[in-house]
Amino acid sequence: MKLNLSPAKLYKSLNLTIFTAVIVFLYIPILILVIFSFNDAKIITSWKGFTFKYYQLLLQNTDIKYAFQNTILIAVLSTLLSTVLGVLTALGLENKAFKGRKGIQLLIYIPLVIPDILMGVSLALLFNFVRINTGMFTVLIAHITFCISYTIIVIQSRLEGFDHSLVEAAMDLGAKPAQVFWKVKFPLMMPGIVAAALLAFTLSIDDFIITFFTSGRGFDTLPIYVEGTIRRGAITTINSLSTLMITFTLFLVVVSKRIRKIIL
Repeated sequence: MKLNLSPAKLYKSLNLTIFTAVIVFLYIPILILVIFSFNDAKIITSWKGFTFKYYQLLLQNTDIKYAFQNTILIAVLSTLLSTVLGVLTALGLENKAFKGRKGIQLLIYIPLVIPDILMGVSLALLFNFVRINTGMFTVLIAHITFCISYTIIVIQSRLEGFDHSLVEAAMDLGAKPAQVFWKVKFPLMMPGIVAAALLAFTLSIDDFIITFFTSGRGFDTLPIYVEGTIRRGAITTINSLSTLMITFTLFLVVVSKRIRKIIL
C-alpha cells in the first residue's frame, strides 16, 4: 500500500515528529523525577513502593526552609529593585539626543553575553577588593546586576512598541507631564513591566553559579543547598523539593497569564 503524501503534508508530518521527539526529550526526565519523588527507596535505581515520607522529611528540614526563605527574599528584592531601575533606565534611553546612549546600551548588553562564571568570579573579586563580607547583601547586589539588563531590554521593547499618538493626544488636550505619564504612558508600559519583573524573578530564583561565588558561608539559597545535598548523595529529598518547585513554577505561569489578561 502506497502513501501518496504531498510535499506540504510530508513537511507538516516531519515537523510534528520532530516537535514530539523534542517534547518527549525535555519532559520525560521531569516526569521521572516527579514519579520517583514518591519512591520508597534511598537509592532511586528501582521502584520500592509509594510513599509520602520524603515530603514529610522535607517539611521538617529547617535547612531547606532557611534556604527557601533566602531564595524568595533575594528574588523578591532583586526583582523589585531591578524592575524599578529598568523602568528608569529605559525611560532615560528614550531620549535619542542623549550622547552617551550607545555607550550605556553597550554596557546593558554585556551581562547578557558574558558567561555566568566570569560574572560570578569578577563580582567575588570586587567584593573581596572593597572588603565586603559575602552574604545576603552581596548576593542581592549580584542578582540585581544581571537582572537589570533583562528588565531594561524588555521594557525598552514595550516602549518602542506602544502607540505614542495616545501620549501626544493627551498632551494636546492639556494634560500635565505627570498626568500623561501616570494615566497614559505608565498603563501602556505595564505589560512590559510585568513581563520584565517575572523574567527577573525567574532568573533570580534559579541562579546558581553567580550566587555560588558571591554568597559565602552561612547564606544558602535553594540552588546552593540542592547542589550540596546531591554532592552528599541525599537525592531522595531533593526529588521531592524539585517536584514542589515545578509545581510552584507552574503556579507562577498561571498567575502571570491571569495578570496579563487583566492588564491587556
